[in-house]
Amino acid sequence: MSDLRVGVVGAGRVGAVLSAGLRAAGHEVVAAAGESDASRERIAALLPGVRRRKPSAVARDCDLLLLAVPDDMLLNVAKMLADSGALHEGQLVVHTSGRHGLAVLEPARAVGARTAAMHPAMTFTGTAVDLDRLQGCVFGLTAGTGEREVVEGLVADLGGTAMWVPEEMRTLYHAGLAHGANHLVTLVTEAMEILAAAGATDPAATLRPLLGAALDNALAHGDTALTGPIVRGDLGTVEAHLRDVEASAPQTLASYVALARATLGRAVTDGRLVPMRAARMRDLLDAAEARAAARARAVERSRR
Repeated sequence: MSDLRVGVVGAGRVGAVLSAGLRAAGHEVVAAAGESDASRERIAALLPGVRRRKPSAVARDCDLLLLAVPDDMLLNVAKMLADSGALHEGQLVVHTSGRHGLAVLEPARAVGARTAAMHPAMTFTGTAVDLDRLQGCVFGLTAGTGEREVVEGLVADLGGTAMWVPEEMRTLYHAGLAHGANHLVTLVTEAMEILAAAGATDPAATLRPLLGAALDNALAHGDTALTGPIVRGDLGTVEAHLRDVEASAPQTLASYVALARATLGRAVTDGRLVPMRAARMRDLLDAAEARAAARARAVERSRR
């Protein structure tokens, strides 16, 4: 596709990296907006020589405006730029939110801009490391018929793969990504805390091969990759887990119980666990949850 003059509002982890990727593909990044110290550092590191300007100045000076701001700020930013006259007819305004589609850019469309959503399904560090990770990254796209070709071209320039998401499915699409990635971070961190409580000197090294294999198996085979005491119906093991987690890593108990319930339900559904044993497993989880709730109430009373 023809080279574009690119401006980015929001030089955070995503905006700075995507802008750097477009620059490497031959587009000219003319200006970037970012007020925090971290944003200034990213602009200097990933976009050397690019001017740092106010959002309205960035918007006025580009063909492609990349809005990489937090979800809850997006509508206000689009409205502010449209109301200030910074957007112009025919300009391509693209946001990077997973949750939002085109509706949030209605202020831009109303003044004649072309709009699209282009969300990379990846977690970012905000450093040059991310540029290689863009290769093969799936981008969740939403755009009108007239913008589809140019947005697909941007994704190709970044080395990514286009996946079209209907406007009404954006939030569900984003929920799937957040559940898989954000909650995975919480899960892994808590698993490391439990191992540390058990005396592991390097919990990450202990988990790495196991988690890598589990992730690969789950992505390839879904529920059939499930192993462990829940699907085996090992009541004594689960009871012992709950007891020791309560005693040594109580901050992880709630998620252990919640994920054990979810795993139990899937094991029953696919027939690997008979209902009677599943009911006994639920009783164990209920009891642990009740004890945790009682402790929380006691702590709350002691603070009054």
